[in-house]
Amino acid sequence: MKKFLFLFTGVLLLASAARATEYTNPIIHADYSDPDAIRVGDDFYMISSSFNRAPALPILHSRDLVHWRLIGHVLQNLVPDSRYRVPQHGNGVWAPTLRYHAGRFWVFYPDPDQGIFVTSAQSMRGPWSEPHLLLPGKGIIDPAPLWDDDGKAYLIHAWAKSRAGFNNVLTLHRMSSDAREILDRGRVIIDGNKLPGYRTLEGPKLYKRNGFYYVFAPAGGVTQGWQAVFRAKNIAGPYAAKVVLAQGSTPVNGPHQGAWVETAAGEDWFLHFQDKDAYGRIVHLQPMQWRHGWPVIGADADGDGRGEPVLRHRAPQVTESSAGGYPAVADEFSAQRLQPQWQWNANWRAGWYSLTANPGYLRLFAQPAAQQDANLWQQPALLLQKFPAEQFRVHTRLRLHGAEAEAGLLLYGTDYAWLGLRRRGDNNQLIYNVCIGARSGCKTHEVVVAELPQARVEVGLSVFPGHRAIFSFRNAGGTWHTLNEGFIARPGRWVGASFGLFALGDDGYADFDYLKTGELQRAAVMPGNGLQRSIID
Repeated sequence: MKKFLFLFTGVLLLASAARATEYTNPIIHADYSDPDAIRVGDDFYMISSSFNRAPALPILHSRDLVHWRLIGHVLQNLVPDSRYRVPQHGNGVWAPTLRYHAGRFWVFYPDPDQGIFVTSAQSMRGPWSEPHLLLPGKGIIDPAPLWDDDGKAYLIHAWAKSRAGFNNVLTLHRMSSDAREILDRGRVIIDGNKLPGYRTLEGPKLYKRNGFYYVFAPAGGVTQGWQAVFRAKNIAGPYAAKVVLAQGSTPVNGPHQGAWVETAAGEDWFLHFQDKDAYGRIVHLQPMQWRHGWPVIGADADGDGRGEPVLRHRAPQVTESSAGGYPAVADEFSAQRLQPQWQWNANWRAGWYSLTANPGYLRLFAQPAAQQDANLWQQPALLLQKFPAEQFRVHTRLRLHGAEAEAGLLLYGTDYAWLGLRRRGDNNQLIYNVCIGARSGCKTHEVVVAELPQARVEVGLSVFPGHRAIFSFRNAGGTWHTLNEGFIARPGRWVGASFGLFALGDDGYADFDYLKTGELQRAAVMPGNGLQRSIID
């Protein structure tokens, strides 16, 4: 028996060691779109777009490129506040670039309606300088700087057809070395319209290696595109083009827009996203190698230089692992400030919440409805999180105070649903509310699930593969009851679906005890309202 246990333990250790030397994609199954990353020493940092959400421009940290923790945001609110105090769906912070230069961290980000902003800090944890509008103009997007060996500085960017009236070209500018001024009118250095099959060329990242200038840029669209690289001896061109990563026979559609990162050991890697509908744009890590002066990304079985995404691969060689690191979801509300996984639906106000009024609880003060029809699409005071996985469960316990208020657990997108409490005078109701087509005005379905003696309840949300969802509830730690209505999550505008908490009304507040994650419940969901139907078995 001892020999058997020894052998069994040895097998487990070997299996564990094998697992420790490999990783699987996606490395983050959450909506960190348009990722850009750098290494400084043994630390890797990554940022992503955040659109209308605030705080904005999330910052993630890793020591091994595989496991990432969310450590904060570059912007607490978007600028100007007068514009972003209400939800600006699909606007705000588009694809940013992160660089380390002259002892400072630099973030260049586009607002498609204003232009290119730049901010910098001595530490990735801030404080960050006030955003400076470096290059004003509509439709100027996806900026990336380069400080060259001769001291000159440059900025490359793409164009959004929705604002500029054209796209598929990349423009280069001279820039002052302090990133305070653009020094010329710019020139188109890569024209996708002159390349067979190219459309929607965007998201450029500008690098220099062994005397060559390289522009990494995706084309073909977010869902069905590919990753291209352009190379030239002169920064102004002419540039040769090569497709270096495409979906091929893999399930990873449109491998799109990312960052080349080199480890301290000299290995090359590429981070990119995959659009996955309601789950958002999830993050993959690809091995990268150089062949004849060109990067090859992913697996290149036939040796033609065009790689395909890998689903499993040897992990990067690093001095220290970040094993176990993943952006947090759960929250006990025991800190003095909101944890970084939470974002509001627009620029936030300190008076919307408190973590000290009732220590150990999140208090959301009821905010007036933004629309008379109670459509939450334009409601700024929604406290939201990204979907953290293909399937997951969250639950919270809340108590509602006040004569005219409602609060609950929300699944949010262009369609949305929530389960929570409504208080009208002395009446306490458990409400399930569904909105179909929030952008154009809700087709609403509402059910009074139960009349309650007190305004307190525990509510849960389970999400299954295919972004199918069900809500559940229980009273005073009793048995969970699953609603007999299924819901299909839908993405927002350029963002994946979210879940979160809210409190609305002209009076009152809601205290949330925690947000916990848990095991998925297996339950049969029978058709309920005819608006959305699913069977989860």
